[in-house]
Amino acid sequence: MAHPVGVAGVGMVPFTKPGAHLPYPHMAAEAARLALADAGVSYDQVQQAYVGYVYGDSTAGQRALYEVGMTGIPIVNVNNNCSTGSTALFLARQAVSSGAADCVLALGFEQMKPGAIGAVFTDRPSPFDRFDATTDQLVGQGDIPLALRYFGGAGLAHMQQYGTRLETFAQVRAKASRHAEHNPMALLRKVLTADDVMASPMVWPGVLTRLMACPPTCGAAAAIVCSERFARQHGLDDSVRIVAQAMATDRPDTFESGDMRRLVGVGMAEAAAKQVYEQAGMGPQDVDVVELHDCFAQNELISYEALGLCPPGGAERFIEDGDNTYGGQVVTNPSGGLLSKGHPLGATGLAQCAELVQQLRGSCGLRQVPGARIALQHNVGLGGACVVTLFERSH
Repeated sequence: MAHPVGVAGVGMVPFTKPGAHLPYPHMAAEAARLALADAGVSYDQVQQAYVGYVYGDSTAGQRALYEVGMTGIPIVNVNNNCSTGSTALFLARQAVSSGAADCVLALGFEQMKPGAIGAVFTDRPSPFDRFDATTDQLVGQGDIPLALRYFGGAGLAHMQQYGTRLETFAQVRAKASRHAEHNPMALLRKVLTADDVMASPMVWPGVLTRLMACPPTCGAAAAIVCSERFARQHGLDDSVRIVAQAMATDRPDTFESGDMRRLVGVGMAEAAAKQVYEQAGMGPQDVDVVELHDCFAQNELISYEALGLCPPGGAERFIEDGDNTYGGQVVTNPSGGLLSKGHPLGATGLAQCAELVQQLRGSCGLRQVPGARIALQHNVGLGGACVVTLFERSH
């Protein structure tokens, strides 16, 4: 990257169930104000803004930020499905790294409805038509909502290849609940056991229980990224830096491999992670803490392997040995992840960023990862895009 990029401020509002939230402009504006205050800058110092959301009209980003100020800066609206928030961060980081701007806001929000997500525009081809056709061919289960078929099918592929037990996915969900207990921003903070997860209703017998899926959620999160020069001029703390970042989209093997894991983004994650490790001159063994895209417990497990945290087929042992939590190899989703914190689609990537910045600052209290210096973020959206980001505390 041409110029160092620091994350000077982060902010988010507590995630809530649909119907228990303020309208999106208020959630988004509050997250932006919190990030500005955390950075110690005013909105009139921000030179560009990238605003992400999935369910909303085309200039909702402007509507949200007009609550904060009307300074005439470029405001770009971003929609990349569930990787929307990290795509906004990717664009903000690019603007600073290239020298096009010195101080940029990345903001993400979502105002969701209860129940499974689905198409809004039904009078035109769906961006998921190829995904749906491949899923029909590989796993069927047409009576189950699509997202559950996608990720349940990915977990099933891992079970069939490596003998992974359903109880192992339940352990992932239980771990998420233990981490979320100490996160006041998380939607679900009740501690669950693996037995609790297994006892929840089966939505796909032998493959997926209800508690293995993240809940629909509303919320907002934001980050201020800036150049080293800007931080020095204004006395900002830019000790947490983005040292590498990559975005990948689907390749032909997404549909041609006959593997549901690749359909849900494993190939994109592998490609983006490889680029990031090469950019940074580091490897997965150097990472202390990870926020990864656990929209389903199944996706967390297969992402361990895609990101190189364990070898192919090694995820079950990785979980059983406790290498995914405190005291193990790397703490995954100390926030509670999407499974417990919630998943407001446009906000998720920036909420992950907020957690990791706070971890590297050492300000997470009871959920603090001791001595964290290197953090990895993984955010995937089907359709598709995957963003992987590596953060480092510089001093």
